[in-house]
Amino acid sequence: MHILTSIRNVLTPIHRAGYPFIAAFFAISVILGLFWQPLFWLGLILTAWCAYFFRDPERVTPVADHLVVSPADGRVSFVGLVPPPVELGLGSEPVLRVSVFMTVFDCHVNRAPMRGRIVRMLYREGEFKNAELDKASEVNERNSLVIETPQGEIGVVQIAGLIARRIISWSRVEDRIEAGERFGLIRFGSRLDVYLPGSVKPRVAEGQTAIAGETVIAEFGEMLKSWPARRD
Repeated sequence: MHILTSIRNVLTPIHRAGYPFIAAFFAISVILGLFWQPLFWLGLILTAWCAYFFRDPERVTPVADHLVVSPADGRVSFVGLVPPPVELGLGSEPVLRVSVFMTVFDCHVNRAPMRGRIVRMLYREGEFKNAELDKASEVNERNSLVIETPQGEIGVVQIAGLIARRIISWSRVEDRIEAGERFGLIRFGSRLDVYLPGSVKPRVAEGQTAIAGETVIAEFGEMLKSWPARRD
């Protein structure tokens, strides 16, 4: 039993949304293997990748109300002041946007950046351009959430990418959500934008790797100074 417990602790859990895809990949691998055995092994590798894609590891989240944690695993692709999307209802003044780009090798389970109550949600159809492009915020298919937090309303936008064709969000308006709590995922490769108004300072730099629910991407506070950053 101790050995089984150790193995269970080492293995990363898989999100239930991935089970149908993993089963489909494996079934296709078996069928292809009936025609040519190397195709079975190739399919098995792709099945393993699919299981890896839908991994859902546990995270340790800072719970202070002045901290904003990353909503996604991936590379920070943008940090700067921009007007928020009209559909968020956050006004027209520029606010801090932090974008995290997820490749097909990143964990795609999305987590709330702060605790609060979901007050608005809006799904918009759109294109499937490369999510790294800045215009993807305006033209790509996306799902937007506005969360009322102790620091005011913030926006969280799930953006579909070049390969992604499905945005999933199991949260609803009026739901209360904790910082680091899972609220959705995107298949396969995409981007998360966080819009933060008020006295907030970024705590990440473009090019930095972020971990959903753990990496602090911004911090609220009047007396805070921005942290310098460098690339090695």
